Amino acid sequence: MTEGKVIKALIFDLDGTLVQTEVLKAESYARAAVELDNSLTEDEVIDTFKDYVGLSRKEVAEGLLKRFNLENAARARMKEFHVHTPWQAYVDIRLDTYFKMISDPEILKSHLCPYNLGLLKWARGEGYPTGLGTMSHRKEAFRVLDVLGIRSEFDFIATIQDVEHGKPDPEIYNLLADELKVPQADCLVVEDSASGVEAALAASMNCIAVTTDFTREGVHKIPPDGNLRVVDTPPALLETAKGFINELNSEKEKTG
Repeated sequence: MTEGKVIKALIFDLDGTLVQTEVLKAESYARAAVELDNSLTEDEVIDTFKDYVGLSRKEVAEGLLKRFNLENAARARMKEFHVHTPWQAYVDIRLDTYFKMISDPEILKSHLCPYNLGLLKWARGEGYPTGLGTMSHRKEAFRVLDVLGIRSEFDFIATIQDVEHGKPDPEIYNLLADELKVPQADCLVVEDSASGVEAALAASMNCIAVTTDFTREGVHKIPPDGNLRVVDTPPALLETAKGFINELNSEKEKTG
């Protein structure tokens, strides 16, 4: 139980944290970019995608269109998709690929983050309220959670559709704290991306960043913070989380 503890709730990101959907998203954006310009390679688009991990769909699409000079090619496809901007056309092209990926249980299960899921299981067993804060749209997020059978593990789920401002703005984490009825300072967020970590810290929450190949460089550029722990080796996550929670609880006891 959480009575008397400084950490009273655990909040998880989804993409790149519980399941490596960031890898699938990168591949879908890459395939769509190559469809718009076949002189590109998927590898160069995937490598560039690392700069946009954790941002909104609009920000990712606009960034990649600008980086690879694809605005005109995407503009030529707007009528086909009944949209009004190049970034929307680009997103619609890549969503066809992405939805096929996340509709395949075997693909999703092969991209699980077992140690992060292990922490979720531990938190539930310890009686912590748990929340999920993702920049994915609700349909995508629920599809992934349902295929993995873990939607019921969360007391509240917030998606990009529930907020006006995406990460690194703290809005989504403030919303989760309100819905879980736990003060921000009593929440521990598990993230993978720099934008997610920045959102958690801006919300005055404690955070553990479990880095991936896509996010490691960006996370390590964040200045040291007493409320942040970085885990580059996922097998160390559970013990790191327990140690961090114990450390925070001890600090609370010392300060009364």
